Amino acid sequence: MMAAITIQALPHKITKSYVDRLSTPEAGQAFVRDSELKGFAVRVTSTGAKSFILEKRIDGKVKRLTLGRYPELTVEQARKEAHKLLGHIAVGRNPPAEKKQEALKGTTLQEAFEDFIKVRKNLKPRTLYDYQRVMQVVFADWQNKAMLEIGKDMIAKRHSKTGAERGEAYANLSMRFLRALFNFAIAQYEDDSGHAILRENPVMRLTQTRAWYRVDRRQTVIKPHQLAPWYQAILSLKQDQLSKQSALVADYLLFLLFTGLRRQEAATLKWSDIDLNDRSFTLTDTKNREPLTLPLTDFISDLLRSRKAATDSEYVFAGDGKAGYLIEPRRQVQKVTELSGVSFTLHDLRRTFITVAESIDISAYALKRLVNHKMTNDVTAGYIVSDVERLRKPMEEISAQLLRHFEINEEKKVLKFPVHQNP
Repeated sequence: MMAAITIQALPHKITKSYVDRLSTPEAGQAFVRDSELKGFAVRVTSTGAKSFILEKRIDGKVKRLTLGRYPELTVEQARKEAHKLLGHIAVGRNPPAEKKQEALKGTTLQEAFEDFIKVRKNLKPRTLYDYQRVMQVVFADWQNKAMLEIGKDMIAKRHSKTGAERGEAYANLSMRFLRALFNFAIAQYEDDSGHAILRENPVMRLTQTRAWYRVDRRQTVIKPHQLAPWYQAILSLKQDQLSKQSALVADYLLFLLFTGLRRQEAATLKWSDIDLNDRSFTLTDTKNREPLTLPLTDFISDLLRSRKAATDSEYVFAGDGKAGYLIEPRRQVQKVTELSGVSFTLHDLRRTFITVAESIDISAYALKRLVNHKMTNDVTAGYIVSDVERLRKPMEEISAQLLRHFEINEEKKVLKFPVHQNP
C-alpha cells in the first residue's frame, strides 16, 4: 500500500499516482501547484474532495477557474483543458466572463421569475398570487425553457391557445405578465460590456401585429330589482350549516357591497384596523398606496360586532390558507348566483355601490373619497378635506338606499318576500 503524501507548498508534477496519494487537510482546503504548467493545480478539501483548477491573471485580476472534479476528470484531460484555456486567455479572451454569459443565456423562465419577485419586493399579495397562477396555468411547460428560446411565433400561438381555452381577457393578462417579465430580464441580465443578453421582447409581436384581444371593460352591476333576491340568497348562505366559511363569506359580500371596497382591501382588513367605538376603519394598504380612514354605517357596525364575536383571527375575514385571510370564495359566490339567479363578480359589488351612490346624488367629491379614487386633474378637489365625520352622512345615505332595495322592514329588520305556495 502506497503511503499518503503530505501536501506541501512547493510545486510538484501532477500525475494520477500523485493525486491519489495526496492527504486530506484537517480543515478548509489546500492546493498543490504543478511544476510544469504554471497556474495548473489540484485543490483538496477537508472532506477529501479533489478537483483541478487553473489560476491566471485576467484583466488585471487573478482568477481561479475550476476545471472539474477528480476522478471524473482525469489528470490528462484536466491538463489538456488548462492548455486550452491558457490559449484563449493569451489571445485576449476572458473564459470566466464567457462562462457567466453562457449561464445567463441559459436563464430559464422560472429562474427569471424568481429573480423578478426578489427584486419586486413591494408586490401586493394578490398580484403575486395572480403571477404565480399564470406561471402554473399558462406557462407550466415553459418554466424550464431558456428565455432566449421563447420566440415570437411561440408567443403568438400561446396567446391564441389561451384565448380559446381560458378566455380572451385571461390570454391578454398572461401576456402582459410575460411582457413585464421579459422587460425585467432585458434590464437585469447583461454581459461584461453592459449589453443586454436578451435584445428584444418577443411579446411585442402581439402589439406589432395588433393581435391583442379587444376586451371591453366590464360595466356590470347588480340592478336595483335584483338586490332583494340577491340579499335573500346571502341570508341563505349565512344560515348554511354545512360549511363554517359560508357565514363568513356572506358577511364579506355584504361588507364589499356596503363599503365599495376592492376585494383585496376588504379581505386583508384586520381587527386592529377597525375602531368599533369610533365607528370607523382604516385602510393602510390601498391600490394608490395612500392610507384612508372611512366611517362605518350602523348596518356594517352591527355586522362587524357579530363577526368579531365569532372569530379569534387577526383578520376580519379569515381564510383557511397560510395567508390567513379569505382568498377567493368562488364556491360561495356561485351558490349565491344559483339561489338568486343574479350573476355577479366581487368587483360588481363595488360598481353597484358607486351606482347606487350616484342614483341618490351623492357629491362627486365625497364619492371619490369613499371609493379612494384620486382626483389629480381636479384643482378644486385639492382644497376639500373629507374627514371621517363629513363622509359619515353620505355613507349612511348609501346604506339606507341599499336597505330599501333589499326590501327590509326598517323596524323589524325582516326581509319581506312573498311566500311561495306549493302546487
